[in-house]
Amino acid sequence: MRLSTAKVIGEGRDRRRQPNQEVVFDSLGIGGQARHALLGPTTAYFLLVAGLALIVFEFFAASVGVAAAVGAVAVVGAAYGFAGLPVHLWALALLVFAAFGFSIDAQAGGLGVWTGIATVSLVGGSFFLYGGSSELHPPWWIVVPVCFGAWVFYVFAIPPFIRARFSTPTLGREGMIGELGTADVAVDPDGVVTVRGARWRARTNRATPVEQGATVRVVAVEGIVLEVEPEEGGAKDYRDRGRRSAGTPESPAPETPAPADGP
Repeated sequence: MRLSTAKVIGEGRDRRRQPNQEVVFDSLGIGGQARHALLGPTTAYFLLVAGLALIVFEFFAASVGVAAAVGAVAVVGAAYGFAGLPVHLWALALLVFAAFGFSIDAQAGGLGVWTGIATVSLVGGSFFLYGGSSELHPPWWIVVPVCFGAWVFYVFAIPPFIRARFSTPTLGREGMIGELGTADVAVDPDGVVTVRGARWRARTNRATPVEQGATVRVVAVEGIVLEVEPEEGGAKDYRDRGRRSAGTPESPAPETPAPADGP
């Protein structure tokens, strides 16, 4: 479509163009500026990576708070931007998979194979996220700091947070077996419990879930995860089975003394 904003008047050397439309240049409002920014390929990419990191962080916090809300808004904003951009779906899947891979090693509490896999996925998804013109690709001097920052966050920020959140150095792992606690979140089969004033991630060793607020008994400790069961359960049998498997002999029953003979 071609819009004419002037008309030719006069003849010969007196010919000239005279505006016949009033042209006014107006700036975008706040909403228009926000939408324009979200459509930028670099902004949408950054929002996705940052949003996924915040959602993973809030997942290990075992609650729904500010980080989860900000992360969800960031991911929605990234999705809005991707709607108008030539996104490679496989590269987008790599970025989501990277967050999942980092989460596995964060739960384990250290570097591992999944950290390497997630790092490769993050870098590959970042550099090949967009198709079409090369001008749409985020510049390397933005991709590299974003990938490095995300890597540091997943590897060095989340694992210490998990240890500080769900454990305490004053609690001995073996000494916790048999301790009673309270289910802060329903354990069905995973949840959160409080034992000796410290919050722990927990899972039930039975098919029957433990309701929120119910009393639980610790029957095993696996890393930073407690295995629990209801207070009225098989904790005693659980320990007895463990002793028998270790070859610990059972204590003999005390003998009943014979009655004394009369005079």
